[in-house]
Amino acid sequence: MEAEIGPHDVPALARAPEVIDSANRFLGELTSYLKPEDREFLRRAFLFSEAAHREQQRKSGEPYISHPLAVASILTQWKLDAQALAGALLHDVMEDSGVTKVELTEKFGKTVAELVDGMSKIDKLEFQSKEEAQAENFRKMLLAMAHDLRVILIKLADRLHNMRTMDAMRADKQKRIARETLEIYAPIANRIGLNAVYVELDDLAFKYLHPHRYDVLSKALKAARGNRREVVGKILDAIRAKLASAGIEATVSGREKNLFSIYRKMQEKHLSFSEVLDIYGFRVQVKDFGACYLALGALHSLFKPIPGKFKDYIAIPKQNGYQSLHTTLFGPYGTPIEIQIRTNDMHRIADAGVASHWMYKSGDEGFSEVQKKTHQWLQSLLEMQADSGDAVEFLEHIKVDLFPDQVYVFTPKGKILSLPSSATCVDFAYAVHTDVGNRCIAAKVNHELVPLRTRLKNGDSVEIVMAAHAHPNPSWLTFVTTGKARSHIRHFLKTMRFEESVHLGERLLQQSFAALNQTHPLTEEAWERYLREHGDKARDEVLAEIGLGKRLSVVVAKRLLQLSGAWDEDSTPGRKPVAVTVRGTEGMAIQFARCCNPIPGDPILGMVKKDQGLLIHTHDCPLVARGRIDAEKLIYVEWDPDVSRLFDVPVKVLASNDRSTLAALAAAIADADANIAAVSMQDQSDSGDHLIQVQFTLQVHNRVHLAQVFKSLRGLSSVHRLQRVRG
Repeated sequence: MEAEIGPHDVPALARAPEVIDSANRFLGELTSYLKPEDREFLRRAFLFSEAAHREQQRKSGEPYISHPLAVASILTQWKLDAQALAGALLHDVMEDSGVTKVELTEKFGKTVAELVDGMSKIDKLEFQSKEEAQAENFRKMLLAMAHDLRVILIKLADRLHNMRTMDAMRADKQKRIARETLEIYAPIANRIGLNAVYVELDDLAFKYLHPHRYDVLSKALKAARGNRREVVGKILDAIRAKLASAGIEATVSGREKNLFSIYRKMQEKHLSFSEVLDIYGFRVQVKDFGACYLALGALHSLFKPIPGKFKDYIAIPKQNGYQSLHTTLFGPYGTPIEIQIRTNDMHRIADAGVASHWMYKSGDEGFSEVQKKTHQWLQSLLEMQADSGDAVEFLEHIKVDLFPDQVYVFTPKGKILSLPSSATCVDFAYAVHTDVGNRCIAAKVNHELVPLRTRLKNGDSVEIVMAAHAHPNPSWLTFVTTGKARSHIRHFLKTMRFEESVHLGERLLQQSFAALNQTHPLTEEAWERYLREHGDKARDEVLAEIGLGKRLSVVVAKRLLQLSGAWDEDSTPGRKPVAVTVRGTEGMAIQFARCCNPIPGDPILGMVKKDQGLLIHTHDCPLVARGRIDAEKLIYVEWDPDVSRLFDVPVKVLASNDRSTLAALAAAIADADANIAAVSMQDQSDSGDHLIQVQFTLQVHNRVHLAQVFKSLRGLSSVHRLQRVRG
């Protein structure tokens, strides 16, 4: 055999001849689909990897090279190309052996080097926490996957072999890796259609996370297997006979559900093992599309179908390209029978998903559909990455997007969209297009107006109502489900806050120039020198940090004037500083302090608070009076004369405890054209005066409007005392 490895090639493995045997078996498996030059290329990759890992051992005591060799062997099942297999053999050399990307490029080409780099952890940077480091490594790997899908195929094979060989590790490390597998890697395998890998990763993670439960359940399943063998045999014979009598050529097989799916069902439905009847399923494989539906009809005439348990994943495939008919029937002895019906091509995709592209080179539509759906998902990953502020947030969006349960809904034009099972109208809007999500104001489900937070159900027809000037609401983050919706909403809000902070920073800087009594025009050169001096990329970054309270405007103003040559140390402010005007509609950059609830007409002052922007207080705010606010940080602000919005004001009313009191108070407030945002009551009758204290949160335009409300309330004979609440 060409491309064979002998003891003379790797004398260091003389004590481990089984590794050389495994390497030769691996090279031998490649003769069925790779050219001799490719096999020689992989022989060189193996020898390079063995030399790089020569001094390393696994926890089990085996030579480390046995691990990359096993990973590459797993990939041969999917008939991956020579570059991917070389990437698998070399996947740890950069991380563990100090081999550089440049060196790999020279010896094995740019593509292999990119694959290995995509698999390597980021360990040169400093992170705030282990979670942040882990999230950044996931982000790197997932983005590499979006560029080349083979990265995730290698990573899944790597994780699968590690999970198969974790017995030598400490229990705490086993649990951490198992949890990570259950949260990230198994769902990714499911998402790209690698069903066999998904099932095995689930079961292995279950074994290490809950070892006792795993042992008990596996013993119970073994016992049930023997008890139910006769029943399963009778059902198989009945299905085969029925299909044959209907003239349908089919392969019928029984399949046992994996342990973790049985455990999950027991947890979700609060069942004991003896109550889980459908631990067996049956698979029917037929030759073509039409035969699937003929087989379904034949089986429904053999056993009665259970209502609501039929799913047509052929007409509407899952997001990972999976296609089958699923039905559950009442079998003999009252046993529910789960049956999957699919063609041979559908079965190959169900087992290998997107990896079937390498296994079966074909122009078949099914395969191109799988690739198309995977490509769309990878594009959505890139969008989420662009919108996410950091790696931890990106990982959170990814986790949300990996839940397997789905609902299928229709656009007004009849296009089918697949969404997570708890998706809302806002999730649907973002799934259609980012602009549709950003501008949605209402939704119609099955032609009826519904709230945007409405959860969608299978078969719903959804129409989104948009407005040109609408924008995302922060409250949407409390109910949206998809990572795409969540990342776009957060991105929009961050952008909006940045723009508002830039605008506020500009106003604060101008105020500081006026306070310093400097009228000399600022040169562009001064700004450029300031940016270079402080390592900033753009002027807007500086202004945003002033608006967010991260820099003092007066310090920036002085330095800019010095750099422009216009600073006069002897100059003293000779006039009242120009005030920052407050309209109350500035959004997130200007906030009103909850300690004093200022309203137009109140004398006010401002304080720039780090990461919160400009906080507005009243002059007689309790915090100011107690010296809790640094006087040097206060900013001169005043109300814009044309403020039109409503402001919340807490008001306490002490009144007689009569049956009609609350109604009379509400009527008086309405007569003064004010709104009631909230109300609470407390009985004050302990003193024997039969009084009640009512606290309202009123919405008024300004101080004059509040005075009108007070006048209206004082006109009631039941009112004893009125008070505006401070603090």
